[in-house]
Amino acid sequence: MNSATNVFFMGKGGVGKSTSSALFSVFLAQKGFQVLIVSLDPAHNQSDIFEQSLSDKPIQIAPNLSAIEIDQEFWIKQYLKDVHNQINRTYSYLTAFNLEKYFSVIKYSPGLEEYALILAFEKIKKNFSRCDYLIFDMPPTALGLKFFSLPSLSLIWIEHLLALRKEIIKKRDLITNIKLIKKEIERDKVLNKINELRNQYQDLKDTFEDRKQTQINLVLNPDKLSYAESIRIVTALQEININLYRTISNKMKVDSSFEDINEAFAGIPMINFPYSETPLIGIHNLQEFIKTNGDHLEKQLSISSPSPI
Repeated sequence: MNSATNVFFMGKGGVGKSTSSALFSVFLAQKGFQVLIVSLDPAHNQSDIFEQSLSDKPIQIAPNLSAIEIDQEFWIKQYLKDVHNQINRTYSYLTAFNLEKYFSVIKYSPGLEEYALILAFEKIKKNFSRCDYLIFDMPPTALGLKFFSLPSLSLIWIEHLLALRKEIIKKRDLITNIKLIKKEIERDKVLNKINELRNQYQDLKDTFEDRKQTQINLVLNPDKLSYAESIRIVTALQEININLYRTISNKMKVDSSFEDINEAFAGIPMINFPYSETPLIGIHNLQEFIKTNGDHLEKQLSISSPSPI
């Protein structure tokens, strides 16, 4: 069972979600938590922020803090490979009709990016379950919302597929031997795979909806365009029964207005990351920012240090 808390950072392009997720990771690591920050954004700004060449293998950035960069193309290929292998196992008889050559069309299917990211997320969640926190720097809004919507949408289709497959089995058995209905259902490869997928996506849906397992932070700036997209993100998440954990108002200056933010996101916990005159590039600058604003962040985040083992 995954013991790590999954923390996602979403927001409009340019609001600073990569920087915010990096700061949050450093802050948690300094408090003694074991933290892994994962870049799911194809832009991979974490490599620039930490001034480290990141890969799919964890690289230690600072005490208690490591980082990983997800190669989206690799996971798309992995997903296609898994689909191809499953089709071969389930429909092995198709090779007799030379239909395998048509499997290549799968690589042009819509939605591969979100399936690939889900596959990567599940792998990270499994392999690094001993961390206290898994921090995910998310891709742009459209892909990020598709990522969170995928389990719910897939379950809708899967329920229809289950009903259809059971009806097919029922009709087939009426022709052969009606006494074999129960046995046939138990050993039907297609039905077994559909049930397996239903369990997988139900687990994901439950994970995303459980605030003890998943925290979604929405990063925004004090400007109207940022507000507008942020409101659309909140609405889209609520439609799939996912609520924000907190909002992060980034790059806030002394004269920045809080009124619009407070009104638009009333009831959602909010923290403020002050504007930094120094570019937040490199672990030293990130640590200095936290040192300067430590009391401010400590009060707003209210995160206790981990208990000693």
